[in-house]
Amino acid sequence: MTKIKSQVKSPCVNICFLNEDDLCAGCYRTGKEISLWGSMNKASQQAVMKKVREREAKSSLVN
Repeated sequence: MTKIKSQVKSPCVNICFLNEDDLCAGCYRTGKEISLWGSMNKASQQAVMKKVREREAKSSLVN
């Protein structure tokens, strides 16, 4: 069986830690978004990336 590559590059930066809000400290995805990433279509991945950018912008960790 051939594995389908993600159509959008994963935001994973290999800093994997889910905080109390279920957000990864490295990529700003929820645990569910991380687990479903490989099976999402391009539109779904792009929607997650939009949320990631919004979460990152609101984060106190990014200037």
